[in-house]
Amino acid sequence: MAASKEIEQPLLGRVLVIGGCGFLGHHVVRLLLRDWKCTAISVIDLRCTRNRRPASDGVEYVEADITDADNLVKVVGRLRPDVVIHTASPPAQGAGAVVNAVFRKVNVDGTRAVVAACQQNGVKVLVYTSSASVMSDNRSDLVNANEEYPVIRGKAQTEYYSETKAEAEEIVLAANRTEPYNLLTTAIRPSGIFGEGDMQMVHHAVNVYREGKDKVQVGENTNLFDFTHVENVAHAHLLAARALLVTFAAKTEPLDYEKVDGEPFIITNDQPVYFWDMMRAIWHAAGSEKGTGHEWVLGRDFGMMLGFFSEIFFAAIRKPPTFNRQRIVYSCMTRYYDISKAKRRLGYKPLVNLSEGVRRSVQWTLEQGRK
Repeated sequence: MAASKEIEQPLLGRVLVIGGCGFLGHHVVRLLLRDWKCTAISVIDLRCTRNRRPASDGVEYVEADITDADNLVKVVGRLRPDVVIHTASPPAQGAGAVVNAVFRKVNVDGTRAVVAACQQNGVKVLVYTSSASVMSDNRSDLVNANEEYPVIRGKAQTEYYSETKAEAEEIVLAANRTEPYNLLTTAIRPSGIFGEGDMQMVHHAVNVYREGKDKVQVGENTNLFDFTHVENVAHAHLLAARALLVTFAAKTEPLDYEKVDGEPFIITNDQPVYFWDMMRAIWHAAGSEKGTGHEWVLGRDFGMMLGFFSEIFFAAIRKPPTFNRQRIVYSCMTRYYDISKAKRRLGYKPLVNLSEGVRRSVQWTLEQGRK
């Protein structure tokens, strides 16, 4: 039976995961080991002390800074990957000159260096982690949006993180089939990633419950939002890598409606939910026995004002705010997507449904708290 399963595993060859010790990256590594057949798996990260696999799994870890372009070329040349999965990025939070400089250095300069290292070392396939936020101006609702929607850039883009992710995506997709290189590229745009290892959405939501602040709801909870379990996002990256390898091996280019190379793909759980229903599901999994009707409904404009004052206060004490305008915007926006393109061209469907994803994510978060 084990031999039969091994035969069924798709072959990806030598795979390098950049950012493979991060939240998404280490789930990519886990799925590679669980579901795919590889001749070698390696990880590049700035620090490789967290989220490491046991030595028995045979994953090679290399500490390197992707913004050091010359060194990155050497490291990739030594590892000789067929496939590169580029997940490295700072967390999508914070604002100001210092934070924005980090976003640009890692997301734009780092991604440009990754593309060059892949091209100069004969890498076949590059899959880049973009973001569904590149399609949002953070004011307008997105209703069943697909890849035909424009990417929001420049002054129209109010979040600098999304601006840098959009620029990096453009760099990656423009590198597809760029002569004299044979590199094939694609970009995955996940929406609202959460899961085990999540130190943002689930972490903050559980803390809200623990601190007894789960009595406030911002807005009327009529806004649908797409959340995506991290395992599904990792799965989509590997499906894309396999599709690109098939294209690489083919003698002819795919038809337009089949193309994966040079294309972006939105990835969600395909289960849009009302935003505050998701928060209550997290609180319920964390131990809350409350249903609905006990909340104090806070207007969006008032919430934005409180978020602004919160940012000022926490900046004064040099700590990250627990409550800010960005979270108010997200909690009141309609933002859900049509993932037909990923279903059709990648064969994507979620491995973990929303309920199971919430259960697993909250369980992990509570276990970390106990530790």
